[in-house]
Amino acid sequence: MSGPAPGAAPPASIGLTELQQDAFTELVNIGVSRAAASLRTMIGTQVLLSVPSVEIVSRGAAARLIGEREAAPLVVVHQDFEGAFAGRALLIFPQENGRELVRAVAGGDLSSEEVAALEDEALAETGNIILNGCLATMANMLQRTLTMSLPGIARGDGPRIFGTEAGTEAGLASDALVLFLYIDFSVSERDIRGYLAMLMDLPSIENLRGLVDEFIARALGDLDA
Repeated sequence: MSGPAPGAAPPASIGLTELQQDAFTELVNIGVSRAAASLRTMIGTQVLLSVPSVEIVSRGAAARLIGEREAAPLVVVHQDFEGAFAGRALLIFPQENGRELVRAVAGGDLSSEEVAALEDEALAETGNIILNGCLATMANMLQRTLTMSLPGIARGDGPRIFGTEAGTEAGLASDALVLFLYIDFSVSERDIRGYLAMLMDLPSIENLRGLVDEFIARALGDLDA
C-alpha cells in the first residue's frame, strides 16, 4: 500500500513502532479471519480475507489513498463503536465489487435489477458480520468490550467518506485520524477487494495504542514463561 501524501502524516506522537505495527496487523488479521468464518457459515461457501498492512493516517491522506486506487464510485457500510476506544468503522467497496459480494451472498447469478433490489440489505448484513466480528475479536484479545451501533449504508468518493461530515456524524473532532487497512476478499471464487477503516480521535487512538502495548507485553511474557 502506498503511504500518505507528503505533509499528510499523523502527528509523530501516534506513529506506530515496528512492534506495534506488527501487533496491530496480527490483531486485525485474526479479527477478519473470525469474521470470514462467520460469513462462511452464513453463505455456506469458502470465504478468505487477508489484511497485508495497517496504517494510521489523516482523513485527507485516507481519502487520497483510496482515490489513487479507486476511480469508480464507492459503497460503504458504517457502524459506530464505543468502549475502551471509540469511533466509526467503515467497510468500503468499489460499487461493482459490492455488487459482486451481493451476488456471492445471495447465491446464483442475479440480474442487475435483482442485485439492485437486494444490495443495501445484503451489504448491511455482510458488513455487520465483518465489522462486528473483526472489532469484537480485537477487543476481546485486548481484554476489553465494545458496543456497536446498527449498520448504515453510504455512497460517495473518498473525500465524502472521510470528510468532515463523516466525522461529525460519528461525534468525532475535526482532527480525527484513520486506522486504514486494505483487504483482499475471495468469496465463491469471486475476487473482491475492499477496505476497512476506523475513524477515531486522538484520545481513542492513544487508548488503543496503550491496549496494544499491554497485548504485546502479555505476549512477550508468555514467550518468556
